[in-house]
Amino acid sequence: LLEKMADVSLKEAALIVGVVAACYWNSLFCGFVFDDVSAILDNKDLHPSTPLKNLFQNDFWGTPMSEERSHKSYRPLTVLTFRLNYLFSELNAVSYHFLNLVFHVVVCIVFLKVCKLFLDNRSSVVASLLFAVHPIHTEAVTGVVGRAELLSSIFFLAAFLSYTKSKGPHNTIVWTPIAVTVFLVAVATLCKEQGITVVGICCVYEVFIAQGYTLPALLDTAVQILQGKGSIPLSMLQTLLKLIVLMFSTLLLVVVRVQVIQSQLPVFTRFDNPAAVSPSPARQLTFNYLLPVNAWLLLNPSELCCDWTMGTIPLVESLLDVRNVATLTFFCFLGSLMVFSLRYPGDSSKTVLMALCLIVLPFIPASNLFFPVGFVVAERVLYVPSMGFCILVAHGWKKLSNKSVLRKISWVCLAAVLFTHALKTLHRNWDWESEYTLFMSALKVNKNNAKLWNNVGHALENEKNFERALQFFIQATQVQPDDIGAHMNVGRTYKNLNKTKEAEESYMIAKSLMPQIIPGKKYAARVAPNHLNVYINLANLIRANESRLEEADQLYRQAISMRPDFKQAYISRGELLLKMNKPLKAKEAYLRALELDRTNADLWYNLAIVYIELKDPTEALKNFNRALELNPTHKLALFNSALLMQESGDARLRPEAKQRLLHYVKEEPQDSNGYFNLGMLAMDDKKDLEAEAWMKKAIRLQPNFRSALFNLALLYSQTGKELMALPVLEDLLRYYPDHTKGLILKGDILMNQKKDIVGAKMCFEKILELDPNNVQGKHNLCVVYFEEKDLIKAEKCLVETLALAPHEEYIQRHLNIVRSKIASLGAMEQSSLPSHGTAATEAKKNSFQNLKEAKSEKTTTKSTVDNKEHSKNKKPTEKSSVDKETHKKSTKEIKDIEKKRVAALKRLEEIERILNGE
Repeated sequence: LLEKMADVSLKEAALIVGVVAACYWNSLFCGFVFDDVSAILDNKDLHPSTPLKNLFQNDFWGTPMSEERSHKSYRPLTVLTFRLNYLFSELNAVSYHFLNLVFHVVVCIVFLKVCKLFLDNRSSVVASLLFAVHPIHTEAVTGVVGRAELLSSIFFLAAFLSYTKSKGPHNTIVWTPIAVTVFLVAVATLCKEQGITVVGICCVYEVFIAQGYTLPALLDTAVQILQGKGSIPLSMLQTLLKLIVLMFSTLLLVVVRVQVIQSQLPVFTRFDNPAAVSPSPARQLTFNYLLPVNAWLLLNPSELCCDWTMGTIPLVESLLDVRNVATLTFFCFLGSLMVFSLRYPGDSSKTVLMALCLIVLPFIPASNLFFPVGFVVAERVLYVPSMGFCILVAHGWKKLSNKSVLRKISWVCLAAVLFTHALKTLHRNWDWESEYTLFMSALKVNKNNAKLWNNVGHALENEKNFERALQFFIQATQVQPDDIGAHMNVGRTYKNLNKTKEAEESYMIAKSLMPQIIPGKKYAARVAPNHLNVYINLANLIRANESRLEEADQLYRQAISMRPDFKQAYISRGELLLKMNKPLKAKEAYLRALELDRTNADLWYNLAIVYIELKDPTEALKNFNRALELNPTHKLALFNSALLMQESGDARLRPEAKQRLLHYVKEEPQDSNGYFNLGMLAMDDKKDLEAEAWMKKAIRLQPNFRSALFNLALLYSQTGKELMALPVLEDLLRYYPDHTKGLILKGDILMNQKKDIVGAKMCFEKILELDPNNVQGKHNLCVVYFEEKDLIKAEKCLVETLALAPHEEYIQRHLNIVRSKIASLGAMEQSSLPSHGTAATEAKKNSFQNLKEAKSEKTTTKSTVDNKEHSKNKKPTEKSSVDKETHKKSTKEIKDIEKKRVAALKRLEEIERILNGE
């Protein structure tokens, strides 16, 4: 009979689906806000590249359970559903909200099935509809992280329904439903911790509903047994056996849960839950007052707020506080209901008892009764307790509607409540559209919560509206002057506005609010890890001043002394030590950080940069590879490891270098550096057309890309396309008029290809204006004088050049040739120095030996740590080049080239003398 009554008709299910859809359709247009950012956007456990086992090792936010900063919220099955969302739609918020809506529909239908166990059909539908539209649920349904409540509730109710089938004919025990119940309890607990409380509801159901005991009857039986006047009835023994199995299973789940959190409670600050750190009696009075506050939110959900921490609800510090009247009234009402439900037999008392169990037991984990929680009030934790509230309301409505005098008014009131609640829910959903709308709606309800002012500031900061963000951050410091985070936010915003002095002042205020270390005493205070970032932020700010590097280092060391496991401090200090040219100490810092976290790809990357500084490319490459094993899309590791392979000169590494650069440009399609270095690899492999295409792509993205322009021009000159190189050189020299090597290459092409002696002369003279001691430029100018047949000037020029480079044999040889020519003026055309550019060619070829920029203006990185006041790695910047060694040609080969005087072959031989540069 019970099962038959509990069936839900298709019409009832369709009604619930329609009502939920009407109330929550606009939630599909909301984004990821508030806690969704940490649980979804910043949670690497959602990514397919993260091993599935990590879901069972990390908390709800993706933090390892072993870390102190972990919230210890262990909900791997909920995270698994987020991961499935990510698999199908990545970070498209619509799919996440849609799945939440579906889960809410399922909860409402299963709840209707539960209601039918204790209410008639009509009242059950009323309770389910009230639950479906209640505005208190918007945080659980429209906020994506509320899925933990939804999933846990499905298995919570399913476990209870399964247990109701454990009583067989003649009060026998049916063990299969009990086993299913235990399994479903475990699943509910893996969705959210409060799932375990269904065991208590099953126990109450077994004793007072299934067995039909009342409290007086139980007491009478117990007294008789203790007095020896009777034995324990068989039905009671069976009940005890079922309860023992349930309690033992629950105890196992609790033990496993304690093992998972490694017997550590999460660390919350006094701002999260002020009453938890308050002395008696303020702590007890405030905790008790929070119960009627939660009850009032169920009764009158007109003013909802996403965050009730900090100063939202002032502490109840005295027995004379008028709010204690609300506490007393609440407990009197709750007590009277409990007495009625436990003392008297009958269906009404059973309904009230189960409603009270649904209200009280699931709320216990959030009540601060056994351990402090990280909030004052949280609307989403009322999701399951509201089921009991809805059953109570429906039961009361049934009592009223059965009276002919009140029947009409009860229907009118019911319709009004359902309609207004549905409208409120629909309107409340829009508050969750964005972080700005959410926190602004919260400020309308409560202006005493500094966290809300901070969060509005963060929302504006994300939109780059720093001026307005600053106003909200400053207001937060005024509402809560001792809020370290608020002062840090002010400092960061001043920094973003380039107001360094004001930023430092704000950081100093935040630092002064930190617990001070007492010399000679062990530092025992527990500090929130995010508050320690004040040292990182301040150090990052002042280290921009080269004279204050030691002061910045002192701040990093101070943070480490307060928390030796503060990984971020080691990372930031390692970068600073590199900047201070202390690579060995930087290496120590990074190795210490790796002891704390060996799965951090950025750390392996930074350690690779240290090895580059230590001139150990082999170890550097090993660490780049470790970074890529942990994060195959680590862009900087891809780029710089490819550069390292390229610069090694090992042709066997070039294919892998190319693959990494191709991966890099896929990740960063707008970064011209990737295409440029692909071009350099193609030049190494003599793939001229491919090199040309990559260089052009780099120049399209960055028209003033100095290295790409020069090397494209050089590529053209290598492949006999000197005239195509000229417009590229013109672009290069337009952006960089003092580009010496570009001027040398242009002068060479003008003199040898265009026979434009005047243009070449202007190029070489420009070089000497920039650098009078430039040997290549001066020597080539000497060649121009020779081509102009001004032998006296050529001789004088070569003498001066030889003075600059007395060990260059080719300059001395050319000087001897010029002097010989002067001495034999009568036989000038038969001179050993060939005319029309042959001498110029040899001279030019020799001069190119010292041209350093020919093959590669390559970019390397230095590990820099720069974040929104935390440590992350910078984009690679152009720094240096690697010169490629070339073998000198023999005298015989040079003479053969001079005899052939074929332009294409001459260019190929000349280019072998060009060294890599920049």
